[in-house]
Amino acid sequence: MDFYTIVLRKSNDYWVSLCLENGLVGQGKTKKEATEKLREAVDSLESLRMVGNDIYTAPIAIKELHEFLTVTE
Repeated sequence: MDFYTIVLRKSNDYWVSLCLENGLVGQGKTKKEATEKLREAVDSLESLRMVGNDIYTAPIAIKELHEFLTVTE
């Protein structure tokens, strides 16, 4: 895939990044670090796909996105 859509949100002292196309997440102290961790996860997934075709992924469901974006105290 040429691009992925990510959503970032602050969670306590960390930033969490979520990929909408496959549900992978990354976490870091900064937005950049969280994005880099997510990129590493996506790259790992893509590497696995090159080895075998039995890797299942699906876009994240709206309900899961809503839960991710909902900030709780």
